[in-house]
Amino acid sequence: MDSRSVSNFELKAINAWDKGNFRRGIKSLFLEYCSNSSVHGVRYFGCKRRTAFEKVWWVVVFLLSVYGCGRLIQNIYRKWEQTPVIVSFAEKSTPVWQIPFPAVTICPETKARYKYLNFTDVYGQMNDTYRGDIDEETFDRFRAVAQVCDSHILRGVELNQTEDPNVVDLLRNVSMPLEKALFFCKWRNEGRMCGDFFTETITEEGICFTFNAQSAGEMLRLDELHSDYQYISENRTSPLWTLEKGYAENSDMDTYPVRVLGDGARAGLFVLLNLFSQDQDFICRGPVQGYKILLHSSSEYPQVSRQYYRVPLHQEVIISVKPQMITTSDGLRDYTPERRQCFFNEERHLKYFKVYTQQNCELECSTNYTLQRCGCVKFSMPRDEQTKVCGAGMIQCYNEAEDELLLEDVMYLVDKTKDFRAKCNCLPACTSVQYDAEISQAGFDWSNLISAFRQSLEDDEGAQFARLSIYFKEAQFITSKRSELYGLTDFLANCGGLLGLFMGVSLLSLAEMFYFCSIRPFTILRAYRAKRRESNVLFASPPMIETKTK
Repeated sequence: MDSRSVSNFELKAINAWDKGNFRRGIKSLFLEYCSNSSVHGVRYFGCKRRTAFEKVWWVVVFLLSVYGCGRLIQNIYRKWEQTPVIVSFAEKSTPVWQIPFPAVTICPETKARYKYLNFTDVYGQMNDTYRGDIDEETFDRFRAVAQVCDSHILRGVELNQTEDPNVVDLLRNVSMPLEKALFFCKWRNEGRMCGDFFTETITEEGICFTFNAQSAGEMLRLDELHSDYQYISENRTSPLWTLEKGYAENSDMDTYPVRVLGDGARAGLFVLLNLFSQDQDFICRGPVQGYKILLHSSSEYPQVSRQYYRVPLHQEVIISVKPQMITTSDGLRDYTPERRQCFFNEERHLKYFKVYTQQNCELECSTNYTLQRCGCVKFSMPRDEQTKVCGAGMIQCYNEAEDELLLEDVMYLVDKTKDFRAKCNCLPACTSVQYDAEISQAGFDWSNLISAFRQSLEDDEGAQFARLSIYFKEAQFITSKRSELYGLTDFLANCGGLLGLFMGVSLLSLAEMFYFCSIRPFTILRAYRAKRRESNVLFASPPMIETKTK
């Protein structure tokens, strides 16, 4: 519409306000917007040449378009709000030397050496009507070892012990030492004593041995933990590696945690495992003798009983590792953890762990629930100075606490008060590494091997061996990556497309609406006030009287 018609709308609005009829003034402003709007269909609302039926028809069509557009935008917003993240494969493969070799935790199934404790004999005496001549030291050792045995064998056995602050020391005294359990090791085709690679770790399986894990000072908050014993005896530090950022650019191949240059057995770990026949006990751990093996991230505290591989005696077990790594794009840092479904390390504070992983969080959650349920925690759980260590009499309690915690997700749907696991909020870490494995095994005729070398084991009578090899299956692997499925730009683009399709609305159309709702009324009001001032000056000035000169 030309400038003259716009001026007419403005003049009508000023005249209407001048007469005190603000309703007509607003109507004139609305008609001006309809005549100039770029939104499709709006110009027909105020056209005088249209009949009432035509105007109603256009209003109905316009409202239907607004409704359809609004519903589709609502669906897009719901998708953007609830599922903004997509996990896809990275653009290129990752070489194995960019990640650490898996941390390996090895736990012997033999929990006590025969010369320190005959568990089967004491167990038999405990089940007799008459307890027999069991001295106090032997009974303390039995109760300590009972905490790492199968729990079902202890039902009905009177252990009478609610607290046991010395359980770790007792387990160390009777368990297999590292130099006996791990007979020989080879790393990247270099043979050395296993004590150069492995260190002692306290797990729920008792005394275990771990390779390539972070030190206690880097993984745990030592100022929050008790000082009775160390959970991790590893003291090598990893200043050039973090779980989220990986290895620093200036790190060499000999940095810690250790890594390999490629795939294959020559670049992996070889361990010759040993147990003594006289130490085997078929009551404590059942009929399968040998070792449990856990592969985990270097920054993750091992929980062997949850996921493990078995290495039986007289067998060679080959574990071919396939890493699974998930990273998160920096574009998701502005999202809340609930929307992206993961935590960055600085976002989630754990009381006992410096490094956030889902496994570390769940271990701390289990610790807190066990403390609430039993008033103490298992010796392998992180605790502070004030927390008590459960004795053998509380085995059933802390096992039931673990089972109850696993049922929390189901119980929460029935009873909203049972939300302890939900409060733990143990989402995955935004950067995580898992080590899947393919296993093969064969018989290991170690006795003929030793005879072929014309050697003897006089100093290790009763020794029985198994062999373990761990290596990467392939030199490269495909990384998964969390990224934005619908970013803010995508959301606005979809909304703009729908608004343009249904109504012809653009960003300038929205600016136009804002203009007519805010700036334009003030402009007309300013013109109205200027007119009032001119009128007041005109009526207030005295009339001019002409005088005739003679």
